[in-house]
Amino acid sequence: MDLSSSLLSLKLPFIKLLLSLLIVTIRGVAGSCYTSIYSFGDSYVDSGNMQYLDADVFGCYVPPFGESYFHLPTGRCSNGRLIVDLTAELFGMPLPQPYLKTWNESVVNVQEGINFAVSGATVLDASFFEEIGSVVLTNVTLRYQLNWFKDFLASLCNKSSKCNEIIGSSIFLVGEIGGDDYNYMLFSGISLEDMPAYVTLVVKAMAIAINELIDLGAVTLLVPGILPIGCSPSYLTKYETEDTEEYDPETGCLTKYNKLAEYHNEQLQKELQSIQALNPQTNIIYADYYNASINFFRSPAQYGFTREGTLKSCCGGGGPYNYNASLGCGQPSTILCDDPSQYVSWDGVHLTEAAYAWITVGLLEGPYTTPRLSTLCISENATKIQMTTHVNKSFSEH
Repeated sequence: MDLSSSLLSLKLPFIKLLLSLLIVTIRGVAGSCYTSIYSFGDSYVDSGNMQYLDADVFGCYVPPFGESYFHLPTGRCSNGRLIVDLTAELFGMPLPQPYLKTWNESVVNVQEGINFAVSGATVLDASFFEEIGSVVLTNVTLRYQLNWFKDFLASLCNKSSKCNEIIGSSIFLVGEIGGDDYNYMLFSGISLEDMPAYVTLVVKAMAIAINELIDLGAVTLLVPGILPIGCSPSYLTKYETEDTEEYDPETGCLTKYNKLAEYHNEQLQKELQSIQALNPQTNIIYADYYNASINFFRSPAQYGFTREGTLKSCCGGGGPYNYNASLGCGQPSTILCDDPSQYVSWDGVHLTEAAYAWITVGLLEGPYTTPRLSTLCISENATKIQMTTHVNKSFSEH
């Protein structure tokens, strides 16, 4: 699709976004750009690792997952690309490959970045969840992913004399992660009132992991907070109530669960500030996924979403929010929307590529990183070609 055709198919907000991206001034100098992404996290980041562990336990490996961009399921829990993919493209880097894919395919260039994230991963160790009687999707925790990275790093340094240079010029995306910790806790019966103490455990464990990455040579770390979980169709369905005071009248989201997300994010930012103060040689950047996405629910039309598409999932098992925990997206009888770009939520838990694209733009071009993530290295080619793709209403041309 040429540029003029793309513009004709875009709504006004999309056109404004596209034009703003096309006039980005590339001011970077040679040697200043990031070369690869190493990512850790859960199903918001996983691009296929769970498939190599046990594809049967998770439903992201069947159509219609991946339909809008890859045109087939890839292990990503969305209809298309994730934030890690879009960020890599905007910096002119290849999409980081799933770590477990490198065990099976020798053609993978590990110097181009690796994705260690696994769907269902937690920050806290699996033993914690056993103690509270919660059944987790995987025992591949953040700690486990770090051990994978250490194995990878040992192999990389054996093969390349530029090992330190490669790691030092990479972005380390540590999250989104932590949301599944709270899901498992809440769904196992821990009360919302008791959650602040558990937030402290999660954030402290994240800090240990971040410090360990710094000790291993990481220089630039991008650490996201968690999303507004009270706006998720899964939470809206599980905690549906007739008490209207439980809902934010502006967004329709469950207020107290969003307060939990806000508290986690506040505590995480404090921890990151402390780590930064002790490691002035590093760039620790907080990525505010929460505020980059909460406006979807306040002003959906500004982002091309319909009012229905803010709280109702595109693909799901029916009901007020088109979500049924027993009938997930891709199973027989699930309901699929006509246009995923008009929806925030893809399957009731994860987001559409459209939502991920707007969050990515907010991080790289907007105010949602602290301190600001440098955009000097954004590839001009990626900006002109790839961003045309993600703001295109169909999200299917590439």
